[in-house]
Amino acid sequence: MAILSERVREYAPNPLDRQPDSGAACCVALVNNRLVQVLEPSEPPSQLAQLIHDQFRALVLSAGFSCLGAQAAIRAGRYRMGIYGELGLPDVTRDLAAHLSAFVEADDPSAHSLTTFVASFSGPAPTDELEFERLLWAQLQALHDQYGRGHRWDPSVSSDPEDASFSFSFAGRAFFVVGLHAASSRWARRFAWPTLVFNPHHQFKHLRQQGTFARLQERIRARELALQATLNANLSEFGERSEARQYAGRPVEDAWQCPFQARNPNPEHPLESLETAVGFPRPR
Repeated sequence: MAILSERVREYAPNPLDRQPDSGAACCVALVNNRLVQVLEPSEPPSQLAQLIHDQFRALVLSAGFSCLGAQAAIRAGRYRMGIYGELGLPDVTRDLAAHLSAFVEADDPSAHSLTTFVASFSGPAPTDELEFERLLWAQLQALHDQYGRGHRWDPSVSSDPEDASFSFSFAGRAFFVVGLHAASSRWARRFAWPTLVFNPHHQFKHLRQQGTFARLQERIRARELALQATLNANLSEFGERSEARQYAGRPVEDAWQCPFQARNPNPEHPLESLETAVGFPRPR
């Protein structure tokens, strides 16, 4: 089964089969240990894209980094990384939507491999965790409102952020979102560029079915304790409490309410692509 980094051209057409409107936006992947642009493999990535990619990869592959799942995906090259302008800008949201849609097209749940989509932004640099939390949810809301409302919510999860079974869904695929930024109190989430990591939910389900998820989770938490001596206060099992509390990384209050609202998560006539939202041909 071809992995994501080997399938850079094997996805259905989508809105970014063109030069991005926001100029600096690009989506990169590792192919034969070489960083290439997904949409323009013959064109080398920008120096900024190379810099951000290399620094993110160095962070995750550091011996002290706690998340073993992320390490497995990054080490194997089973990821794509989008480089964008500032969080929440209209052109940025459009490019992110197209890149994430293409990732969903290429990702094969039956392959049972750990994969991830990483979105890094040039700014704004949050001054504290509250500001980043606001930026994260504003970006996810814009992504949903502008390019996700015609798609069914992944039926394996809830669209209600207060529900214990909630997970963010885009293009019909559920994701556990992990935010990283320079002001994070969690050292494993501290990164110079604001970043959202979209982890497909189906891979966690497969690990549970295999009986390996609990052991992996134990090892990750042990590494987090070794790194920082404490665990994130928001940690919980899926189905016990809404995972929305974990996305931004801030230890939220018990009374915290997620600002995200899913609008028409189960349309009567769902789209099969982004065509209606952005005016490009539907996937063949």
